[in-house]
Amino acid sequence: MQIGEFLREKVLAVQEYSLMSWAAITNIFRRPFYWVDLYTQADLIGVGSVPIVMLTGFFTGGVLALNSATTLAQFGAKAVTGELVSLSMIKELGPVLTSLMVSGRNASGMASELGSMQVTEQIDAMRALGTDPLKKLVTPRLIATVIMMFFLTILSDALGILGGGLAGTTWLGLDFSQYSHMAYQSLMFPDVLEGMVKPLIFGFIIATVGCYFGMSTRGGTQGVGRSTTQAVVVSSVLIIASDFVISYLMIQLFGR
Repeated sequence: MQIGEFLREKVLAVQEYSLMSWAAITNIFRRPFYWVDLYTQADLIGVGSVPIVMLTGFFTGGVLALNSATTLAQFGAKAVTGELVSLSMIKELGPVLTSLMVSGRNASGMASELGSMQVTEQIDAMRALGTDPLKKLVTPRLIATVIMMFFLTILSDALGILGGGLAGTTWLGLDFSQYSHMAYQSLMFPDVLEGMVKPLIFGFIIATVGCYFGMSTRGGTQGVGRSTTQAVVVSSVLIIASDFVISYLMIQLFGR
């Protein structure tokens, strides 16, 4: 494949992705509203992801406390472990790790489900019956993912801070009340704002990327597997890249 043709395909893919994402957003304000599909997707994406998000957040906070407290003790700053764990979980690790877990679980699921419908011509049948596939299939997944990512990230942050406190008090001799006080007092509005903005953007990426690769699937069952892999890889890379951009903008705006 020539370089020009390769670049042309990538630019066309970005254009199709952008158009699909914009159509999914505008469909939020258009009738009909598929409430049942929205509730179903919220249950699959949100409730179904709770166990893996809880485990990831809890053990991440515990590991972070163990490693950071050991290092901080060399400088006589072991007491600020709660501050480090709290800021790290809320600003960075909570949103990013939660999004990566949800991406691996749900972006692949969206791509495989919609890809299977595409190769078996179910989506074409929906168009023939007068139903907009983007309105029926993409928009509910987009709304559900963005909303549930917000609450899943809050759950992950809370359990991460709790896991750090339990690890610190059990194995490092930290005082839990002091740990909790430092974790709470160190937080400021920009920190919480950054931690709440990131999951909304990450949820948008997960839903739109998963649905795009599902809707653009070609080539039978092999195409479904290829789309599933691409959805996870692309969404994960975009999450990490957008995390850098958001963090940089927040530092420029608020200085922290």
